[in-house]
Order: sequence, then structure tokens, then C-alpha cells
Amino acid sequence: MNPTLRSSLFWAVLVVVGVLIWNFSTDFQTRDTALPFSEFVAQAEQGQVDTVTLTGNEIAGVLKNGDRIQTYAPPQYEGLANTLLERDVQITAKEATASPWATLMYSWAPVLLIIGFWIFFMRQMQSGGNKALSFGKSRAKLSSSTQKKMTFKDVAGVDEAKEELQEIIEFLKEPQKYQKLGGRIPKGVLLVGAPGTGKTLLARAVAGEASVPFFTISGSDFVEMFVGVGASRVRDLFEQGKKNAPCIVFIDELDAVGRHRGAGLGGGHDEREQTLNQLLVEMDGFESNEGVILVAATNRPDVLDPALLRPGRFDRRIIVNRPDVKGREGVLGVHTKKIPLSDDVDTSVVARGTSGFSGADLANLVNEAALNAARYNQKTVRMADFEFAKDKVLMGSERRSMIISDEEKKITAVHEAGHALLTVLLPNADPIHKVTIIPRGMALGLTQQLPVDDKHSYSSDYLNDQIAVLLGGRIAEEITNGSTTTGAGNDLERVTELARKMICEWGMSDTMGPLTFGKKEEQIFLGREIAQHQDYSEETAIRIDQEVKRVVMENYKRSRSLLEENRAVLVKMAEELLVHEVLDGAQVRRLVAGMSLDDPEETPGASGKPLSSEEATKEQQSVVPPLPPLNKPLPQE
Repeated sequence: MNPTLRSSLFWAVLVVVGVLIWNFSTDFQTRDTALPFSEFVAQAEQGQVDTVTLTGNEIAGVLKNGDRIQTYAPPQYEGLANTLLERDVQITAKEATASPWATLMYSWAPVLLIIGFWIFFMRQMQSGGNKALSFGKSRAKLSSSTQKKMTFKDVAGVDEAKEELQEIIEFLKEPQKYQKLGGRIPKGVLLVGAPGTGKTLLARAVAGEASVPFFTISGSDFVEMFVGVGASRVRDLFEQGKKNAPCIVFIDELDAVGRHRGAGLGGGHDEREQTLNQLLVEMDGFESNEGVILVAATNRPDVLDPALLRPGRFDRRIIVNRPDVKGREGVLGVHTKKIPLSDDVDTSVVARGTSGFSGADLANLVNEAALNAARYNQKTVRMADFEFAKDKVLMGSERRSMIISDEEKKITAVHEAGHALLTVLLPNADPIHKVTIIPRGMALGLTQQLPVDDKHSYSSDYLNDQIAVLLGGRIAEEITNGSTTTGAGNDLERVTELARKMICEWGMSDTMGPLTFGKKEEQIFLGREIAQHQDYSEETAIRIDQEVKRVVMENYKRSRSLLEENRAVLVKMAEELLVHEVLDGAQVRRLVAGMSLDDPEETPGASGKPLSSEEATKEQQSVVPPLPPLNKPLPQE
């Protein structure tokens, strides 16, 4: 029975028993025959009263026939005693006192109250959870068999991680299979991956797949304001694990308690460090915790203590990466199970268009599509809803209510036309997907490039074309208006950052050679970069600045030359943007080829030639590269 229900039933029974006792005592006290005072006086004058007991104004007596009577004399009545004495009635007088039950209640109530509080606090101290005075008790939650189980069928896109976790589950179910060959079960498994890749989801699936007890706790649950509480909770956690062995213990956000020792502001006496020390001892100390497997998740493995990562503690490290095209299709299939989809929805197309998306991003994409369909009272979710959701996730919500002057609209149209035109003219640039002058997010206009395939490394030609595309907006303003605006501020920032990385990190400079410059200094306790150490001379710094400027200016000249040669197309595209506000990739390519937007003929490619069926399919494969400087839309602030 549930402890809370059992305690409630106990107190309910206690109250009922108390009420019954009170009623019984009351009945016992009032079992004498109640007699009106006037009748009592009449019987006394007739000599029928034998004995009388006077308690204040209360009268209790016995008649000569043996009947017991009880009555009450009014306070203003006098002479009753004389009347009774004249009739030879035996009188006993007592001082008026309270009820014995009331006296008992008044005298014992404080004692009983103190005893009740004492029992309450003792019960709280002996039980775990979030109850009072249970500071040193573990807050780990045991997964219940009555809860809805999640299995590996509900997890997609991380097949390698599932295989390694499946092996651990099999070890718990059939340990003899591995022990007969001398193998031992891994003591710890560390799930490492970017936020939203499904680490916690994998742990839930393990809880559903394993037929063993599964404890879950967050790394922050060990930290408390009281000294020694974290270490005590670690001890209690593993004691619970030993009692329920074999079992799995899952710690989410391990970096909250497992950071490098000695990096804190309190030296070696930091409370967090003491908690980590206890965790190290429990995982692999003098006493072995056989049958207790620790599964932890973190997105910051670089800040974890080396003693925590060694074999014998976390024997296995599982990398949970962002899903590829096939994985994204599987993730979309999982999230769209309960959503009524229209016949025109193709999850493979959506998967190809969402490269770099994590599992959480895809779940948000599906949810946004469903919300958009519900907003227009649709019975099913269409492909157009997924396109809307993708644009909203990648570029932000439209701000159609924003008041923009006609002059600013023209400048924005020219700026975005410059970006869009260069995506078509440059051979190594990512294909144009969409260009708009509708304000989205913090930008007045956006040009969205979506690569054909998933990219994991980048060539120097690709990076140079990317710089050229970023500079296209500012150059277009210079060519058409003869002046520049602040709209290219974000573009220039990204251009400078990308050029400096090419020189200092990726060795893409013949002058500087295949060297890296600048060593980052990190404060482990803070968990982020706070400075960059200059490990080169001032002369080298000057040469780096010159190389960065050279890379930017060469691409600037190349972009300006292309835009001046195609000025008519640039102006035409800006005019069409002012009319339509949004142009897709096919419309941009029609304009570059000198065709009308309404031309029913086949859309030409970047070179002006018609695309083949395979190339046309690839044009729909909208992909976002994972490299931070390259996966952002091109905004004009």
C-alpha cells in the first residue's frame, strides 16, 4: 500500500475512535433521567426524594423508589436546601468542577501534541525523497513499472549508441553469457553529445528496455547549501543501488558535479569537489559495487575530471552525434506517428532540407507545422506547413507589422539581391533556397542558402565564395546607390571572423604557412573561453592582419566585378523583390537567365543550362551546414 495512503487511513481511524469514545462518555454521563425542576420541587415537597447531590446548580438525586434523576436549579432560586432539609432529604454538596474528559484533554493535550510532532519528524528523517530533514538522502527517482515505457523503437537517428546500450542491457539480463569468457560488465557509460541530440531520451529507452530497477537523478541534485550533503547523497544513492542490484543509475548533466578539481574558488575544500571525491570512491574504490551500472550524460566532456573518465569508472564513452539524412528521416517518422499527415508530405524531402538539425530541433519543427495547421483549422498537416515551420525555425518569425519606409525597402531589396545573385554566379557557393525582404527575427531581409549535401569539412574555394556572397549586399548598395548603410554590419563581422579563422586556425594562407596562431585560455570553473593567448610576435600579428585584409579584399574585388557585369540583373531582381517580397531559388535562377518569373519553361541552373532531373532533385535537398560561421542566414540589420 502507498505510504501516504496508509498514513491517511491511520489518522482517519484514530479520529473515528476518538469521536466514538467521546460519544460513549457523554452517554455514560447523561444516563440519569432528566427531570424538570418544578416537578423535582413538587416531588421533594411530597417527600419522594431520598438523597440529593448538589454540584453548583446541578442537582442529581435518588427517589425513594430507586429511580435516579437529574435536573438543574435556576441561579435565582433560593431556599431549595431548606425545603429538602425539612423533608429529611440527605444532601451532599460538591464544588462545581469541569468534566473529567475536559480536564484530561486540557492536561494531556500539550503532551500529546509534542509527542505527535516528535513522531512526525522521526518518520520524516527515516524516509527519503524531498521530505523534511532528509538532507543526506538521495533524491534519485525509481522508474515505476506502471509508467508508460519508452523503448528503443521510440528512438531514431542514433543507431550506434543504441547498439552499445543494448549490449549493456543484455549483460544485465544474461550475465553468464559474458562472465564465462572472463568479461566484466562496464561500471560506467558516458553519453556525450550536443544539446538536443537525445542523450536523456536514450536513458529513458534504456529504462524501458531493461527489466531491472532504474534510478534517475540530476547532477545538480547533489549540490546543497549544507556541508557534506552531496557526499552523503552519493553514498545513499549507491546504497539504494546495492539493495536493488542489478540496477542502472542515470545521472543527467554530469558536468554539474564532475568538473575538474582544484578549479573552484574554494580550493580543495569546495563542497562540489567533496561530492566528486565520494562519487569516485563509490564507482571504483576499495568496495566494489557489483551490479550497479552508472549511466551519465553531458554536453561538456572537456570540463570533466580525468579521474572520472578513466577505465574502471566510465569504461565506455558513447558519442551521440547529430543525425544524418537517414537518421533525420527516422526521427521525423517517430515524431509524426500521432500527427495526421496530408498525402503530399514527404518526410525524406524534409529530412534532406534540415541538415544540422538535432532531434530536439526536428521535434520542434514537427510541432510548429502542427500548430500552423491547427491555426487554419486544417484536418491534416500539409507540406506547406512543414515549409513554413522550417522557415520559422531557420530565419525567425515574419514581422509584417513593422513599419518600413519605401526608401529602406529599396535598399533592403538591393542588398538581398546582391547576396542572391552571387549565390548563382559563384561556382562553389551553396545553392540559393529563398530570398525575402520581409523582416524576420532581427533582420530586415534574409537570403537563405541551403547546401546540396551534408558537409563535414570545407575547402578554401568554398570559404572564399562564402566570403564573396557575404560581401555582395554591401557591394550592391555601393553600385546602385553610391553609398553604404549599416545593414551590412553583421555581414562584415562574419566575413572578418571567417577570414581570420582561415589564416589563424585552418592554415589557408601561403604567406603564413600551415600554422595555427593564438592559443585559447579557458577558465574551467566558468566553463568558457575568457581570453586568447598571443603566442606569436608583433611582426607576425601584423602579417596576420595583412593576410586577413588580403583575403577579404580579393573576394571583395571579385564580387564587385561580377555584380557590375550583371547590374541589369541585379536591378531587375531588386524590383521583383519589391513586388513579390519573397523569391525562391527557381525564380532567382530565371531572373539570372533573363527569363520572366511567369515563364512556364524549365528553370535553368546556375550556368544558364536546364537542370537534369537528378540536379532538380538535388536543388530541393535543402541542407544547413553545421559550421557556426556558415549556417546562419544572411541578415541585413
